Amino acid sequence: MMTSKSAFRLETTWAPATASEKLAYSLTLTNLSSKAIEGFQLCVSGPARIDPAVTVEGGRLAERLSNHSEFAPTDGFVLEPNEAWTITAHGLSYPLRHWTDGATAAYLVLADGIVAPVALAPTKAIGDNAALKRGAEIYPVPAQAPVPVSIIPWPRTVAVSGRRAVPPGLALRPKGAAAADAADAFSTLVDSLFAVEGIVRNEAEGGLAVELGIADGFGPEAYAIRFSADGVAVSAGTKTGLFYGLVTLGQILRGARSHSETFLFPAEGEIRDEPALDWRGTHLDVARQFYATAEIKTFLRILAWNKLNRFHWHLSDDEAWRVEISAYPELTKVGAWRGHGLPVPPLLGTGPEPSGGYYTKAAVREVVQLAGQLGIEVVPEIDVPGHCYAMLQAIPALRDPGESGEYFSVQGFPNNCINPARPETYHVLEKILDELIELFPFKIIHIGADEVPLGAWSGSPQALARLTEVGGEGLAAAHAKRLNVVTNTHGADEIDGSGAAVLQAEFLKRIQSFLASRGCITGGWQEAAHGNVIDKQKSYLCGWRTVEASAALAGEGYAMVVCPGQVYYLDMANSPAWSEPGAAWAGWSDPEKLYGFDPVEGWTDTQKTKLLGVQACIWSEPMTDRAVFDRLVFPRISALAETGWTQPEQKSWERFKALAGLMPVLYGAT
Repeated sequence: MMTSKSAFRLETTWAPATASEKLAYSLTLTNLSSKAIEGFQLCVSGPARIDPAVTVEGGRLAERLSNHSEFAPTDGFVLEPNEAWTITAHGLSYPLRHWTDGATAAYLVLADGIVAPVALAPTKAIGDNAALKRGAEIYPVPAQAPVPVSIIPWPRTVAVSGRRAVPPGLALRPKGAAAADAADAFSTLVDSLFAVEGIVRNEAEGGLAVELGIADGFGPEAYAIRFSADGVAVSAGTKTGLFYGLVTLGQILRGARSHSETFLFPAEGEIRDEPALDWRGTHLDVARQFYATAEIKTFLRILAWNKLNRFHWHLSDDEAWRVEISAYPELTKVGAWRGHGLPVPPLLGTGPEPSGGYYTKAAVREVVQLAGQLGIEVVPEIDVPGHCYAMLQAIPALRDPGESGEYFSVQGFPNNCINPARPETYHVLEKILDELIELFPFKIIHIGADEVPLGAWSGSPQALARLTEVGGEGLAAAHAKRLNVVTNTHGADEIDGSGAAVLQAEFLKRIQSFLASRGCITGGWQEAAHGNVIDKQKSYLCGWRTVEASAALAGEGYAMVVCPGQVYYLDMANSPAWSEPGAAWAGWSDPEKLYGFDPVEGWTDTQKTKLLGVQACIWSEPMTDRAVFDRLVFPRISALAETGWTQPEQKSWERFKALAGLMPVLYGAT
């Protein structure tokens, strides 16, 4: 039961360590009601994780699961009306760096079991009073720009001249079925992104004639635009190429219309264009925070406006399972929801009331269909064998019934890996994967394979028995000693040669072989290379740690998508300032740093032959409100788009900065 009005307020502060003081995280609860309370617990969640061995002044840590913590006062403590109770924690799993690191949700569980809401302000850092940053940074369009037309990402060649009176809109004249499909896709796109601008309008409403047609001599995504006194002609070899040509034309029109003194609509000349890289991706984590289908669709439209062509949909993680599976309805019945008293508690800013959601098969088909119209292929990810806490809450039969003890992931989840030694694991996964394959026609299925803790399965008799079979009693005995191991930092779980690595490799080989039998390519994070057992001809890896690590894997023959956390993880903050939202474990990366980053610096020519492309990764831990999403994603997503599309020698930060303010954002929140 929950009360309807907040009678309590929580204020949190962070004190960085000094020469004389330890770092400290303080939580002050004020009783605004007219009644005293005792025997209560304060429940908080947010990206910050309280270490289980933390020292707490003024109370104790009663329960902790990952970033969900429950604090209790000392026995007999009474919080009187208009009084405050402060607890101070020393010994967090990592220090707070940004205002979104602290508590982002809080509630009380009173002595009688009633759940009471708590009003919560953003965490303050001692000595830092800067205004907190929210909402996308919009670069102002200058009076004079380095280029005459507004286009992101910048094309391969732009040779235009003269200034035509800016047309009210574009009257599309497609020739053939492919051109008609491109025209329809573009019309739907601009009507959705720029509803009242009338970018596509017929000639009766003043639209400028735009001829669209398929022609020979173009690559799959290449196009040409010709400007003349008679109008505009767009040519390409495919529907997608025509669509991208129209996106470029739409950007030129919007720039000339809104900033006529800075940008022109050309009277004559030509633009010829094709992408530098085939894979220009964006990953979105919908497990930590849920995004409704309507949000996903709008985000896809923004990706298309940036000529990004891969959507990596991270559908499961420890915190939630987000896709309907008919064979196992409990995955969404249990795993899609978080809340007080549920198998998955409130995490990362979700409150005590049940919250979350999942994508029905009908919704998935809508997303996939829209993506196809926009030239985007959707890559679903089900993260296994690690990051499976929610999945295991939904299907506990996947656990070894004889398993004892605990191991912990870097995010603080106990025993979060499905067991490679159990036949039930493959029976369940193969059914799940078959349903995913039916939903996602691109035939690439990403299976995660990242951050398996060093101690995974070390308390499982079935796993230890399997290790004895494949590696001998010595390997099994050594692995059993890893019980209760805690993985402390990202990247610390380098498990090659360990018992966990042997079991994971066996698991990956079997799952990849199964997907290959269904005609699918297997995607994985770079840890999928452990054991070197997956078929390199039927798989690819996402290199998330360093460019050097990606280069080494490319040298071993793996096809690589480069997405290093230090630069391309868009949950990382824009600067080291406390006032910026975001994470910091991999560093920080502002738009200029991301724009200038070379994803293949130091690669050999042979290694470069294995480069598929680049990808931004949006992890959602800090994105408890949509203004934070905008702040972290825009304009960095457009900077990534230029790296994927524009030739390196043609990139220019000054040009990009002059144009980036014209690109759409998802929420427009401030």
